[in-house]
Amino acid sequence: MFGMFRRQDPRFREEANALLCQVRTDRHGEVIRVRLSKTSEMSLQGNNYFVRKSLVGPKTLDNATLEVTMTRSHKVTNATVDGGRLLAARDWE
Repeated sequence: MFGMFRRQDPRFREEANALLCQVRTDRHGEVIRVRLSKTSEMSLQGNNYFVRKSLVGPKTLDNATLEVTMTRSHKVTNATVDGGRLLAARDWE
């Protein structure tokens, strides 16, 4: 019951049909903007949604992998990045 009142993770912003985030790569520090579609990219896993997205920086070709688990109301419960780190939305460029 209380999950429906959960606030969104401060590293993500909601759009009508997507979640937005930014990842800074470990290798060169390039910032990659990410859009996770709520309709086509999310897989149902139990009672939650899951997304794994491979990222490539357009300038330096740095690689990172973003994995996000969220509730059915698209509130992020866990997010990890291999090869980088998520930026807080207030720090976006």
